[in-house]
Amino acid sequence: MLTAVPSMQADLGMPVEVVQGVLTGYALTFGGLMLLGGRVADLLGRRRVFVAGLALFGLSSLVCGLAWTPAVLLAARAVQGLAAAVMAPTALALVMTTFPEGPERNKALAVWGGLGGFGATAGLLIGGLLTASLGWESVFLINVPVVVVLMVLCPLLVRESSDRGSLRNLDVGGALTVTASLVLLVFAIVTAPEAGWGSPRTIGLLIGSAVLLALFVVIETRVASPLVPLRIFRLRTLVGGNVVLLAVGLALDGMLFPLMLYTQQVLGYSPLQAGLTTAVMTVMSILGSFAGQATVTRFGLRPIAVVGTLLIIGGSLLLTGVTVGGGFATHILPAMLIFGAGVGAAFFACQIAALTGVREDESGLAAGLVDTSFHLGNAVGIAISTSVAVSVATAVHLANPAADPLVAQTDGLRTAFAVTVGSASIALIAALTLLPGRTATVVSS
Repeated sequence: MLTAVPSMQADLGMPVEVVQGVLTGYALTFGGLMLLGGRVADLLGRRRVFVAGLALFGLSSLVCGLAWTPAVLLAARAVQGLAAAVMAPTALALVMTTFPEGPERNKALAVWGGLGGFGATAGLLIGGLLTASLGWESVFLINVPVVVVLMVLCPLLVRESSDRGSLRNLDVGGALTVTASLVLLVFAIVTAPEAGWGSPRTIGLLIGSAVLLALFVVIETRVASPLVPLRIFRLRTLVGGNVVLLAVGLALDGMLFPLMLYTQQVLGYSPLQAGLTTAVMTVMSILGSFAGQATVTRFGLRPIAVVGTLLIIGGSLLLTGVTVGGGFATHILPAMLIFGAGVGAAFFACQIAALTGVREDESGLAAGLVDTSFHLGNAVGIAISTSVAVSVATAVHLANPAADPLVAQTDGLRTAFAVTVGSASIALIAALTLLPGRTATVVSS
């Protein structure tokens, strides 16, 4: 999607604010509805909801590809985010209910994490190739045949599971308040770099989100069948896993966004070349995930997460040394090798922790929490890195107007990478204090 933005903007004549709406519209519905999507899957049937999400995603992708005006594209992208919010936690819940806790689920989650990393890089590369050869529309239209195949295979390969006993007491008040709270929070985060973190709009949105979240907690303590039973947060591993995932999400997108700016705007890479720089990180992420799976029985969750976060810190530190005259082999490759392995190991360990001890009838809820934590981390990471990079670059330029603009920009990006070190350090502290060293339910056979 990101690689197609310039062509899309030129073809539809979209101003910058509309382009931002295309990106944030998806982020809003995706980030705001994942928790609800996971819980609805628990109640209505996980396979059924997943297939419905697939159908909606395919239809909205078709409309995106055929969009004849910016307004149509904006609406279709929002619906696409809604479909993704249903699919993501439901797919993870299906993995949980298909594989019992222990080695089999660990292997499945390692594969899940590896596929996610591969898909992220493949999306950048394939998106660039499709845009260059067939136009931006093909980035969306390619989803349609993939969705059709998945809709045919899903009923044949995946069993149905649900918690229908709670359906008659669906917590509408809880669903509305937590969804509205998350939507306001995501909107505040993704628009803060433009509006300003201290602007009345940003502060008002954050206050509104907090008020709705407090109201949600009150509702959950009083209804007979809450959307999010608060007792689930008594699971120490679940809380620890989600906290570390949030911080890892902060570090990951807090690094990737300034890296894309550095490679394209400072080093002069094409979008496709910039995407290729992340391929090494993806391969190492997959290896890190499988290394975690192979050693979790012996060492437990905490050591794997700690090693993973230390590697993320190390990779981020290397990136703080980028220069205007830098290059891939000297400044980017070593960092991607270390950072990628750390993300894979940390994500694997924290995902297991966040899903351990959860009842099967609440697997969709737990998966929704995992996806929400990580996605919020991504959104905050991008927003913070953007604000920091722009602020520092502007300050450097004002201090020395005659200085090379690329030098000022690189100074800002180096500072953004330093912030990533801080985010990864938060993940390290959370892993040390909240995750168990060994958990019988995780590693038992």
